[in-house]
Amino acid sequence: MFKKEIIDALAWFENEKFSANLPLDYCLPVYHNVSNEHLPHLKHIIHYKNEKEFEEDLDCLSKNFQWVTFDEFKDYVKGNFKPKRKIALLTFDDGYREFYDVVIPVLERKGIYAMNFVNPAFIDNKDMMFRCKVSLIKDTLDNLNCDNPSILKLKYHQSKTIEDLSTQFEVDFEDYLEEKKPYLSLDQLHQITSKGFGISSHGMNHPLYHEVPISEQLENTILGYNYMRENGFHYESFAFPFTDFGVEKSFFDELFKNKDIFCTFGSAGVKMDSVSKNFHRIPMETGETASQILKKEIAYFKFKKVLNKNKIIRK
Repeated sequence: MFKKEIIDALAWFENEKFSANLPLDYCLPVYHNVSNEHLPHLKHIIHYKNEKEFEEDLDCLSKNFQWVTFDEFKDYVKGNFKPKRKIALLTFDDGYREFYDVVIPVLERKGIYAMNFVNPAFIDNKDMMFRCKVSLIKDTLDNLNCDNPSILKLKYHQSKTIEDLSTQFEVDFEDYLEEKKPYLSLDQLHQITSKGFGISSHGMNHPLYHEVPISEQLENTILGYNYMRENGFHYESFAFPFTDFGVEKSFFDELFKNKDIFCTFGSAGVKMDSVSKNFHRIPMETGETASQILKKEIAYFKFKKVLNKNKIIRK
């Protein structure tokens, strides 16, 4: 709580000249979903924005940054692209259906590119990320007036417990996937790329990386890479599921032996990294506007800089 109070106080002194004030040369906002609907599989785990809130975020960002494609971002990093002002690359994670139904129409109207990092295990609604399953169970319990917040603490390796709870409370994941189709299909992913947007890897099935051994981290990443390459998507990048917090230097050393992989993306906000090819994105689903989020990110970076802690050092 003390940390939050410090950030809130410092952010009060920030203005909205974000292009000038952002300490990095790039802005990488990340979302998961945009919807005006009640989504039981996300309600308890992601504070997703509605369409109006999302458009307001885009308008704020558009005033301050030059939107780029992933190819332009790569060229910028290589020194082969000279933007007129600081760049922004819009990203989404997890490959939810609303990216096709809701987000893309907005982006097409505004002329903004985005790329979505997806998990092959969930494409075509073959399965559902474990946190989404937990959210569905929590939603069912809420409807039964059974408060059990500990359910939201279940982890990736506790799949049997999640399945047992789904049976106990009659939550049928397969029925939900068939009826609601929360994820994008392979056909939709190809349509998205034909429209000029990007699809890349989020790992195979969305574990929290620092909770699994490095061998499993690498396997999950390589499986996602292979799927992207085999299906004609961007295989040169990878975005960590959840967060890259706690991922050691040895993972990056091994991963980047594959010269096809240009970069990875974390989600630590406005932050530098000792791994030069790991770029951090700004989480935009905090319940605040883009302006509020950027002010806090900039203020926190300045504060951490004084303490010499604004760069993640991998060991």
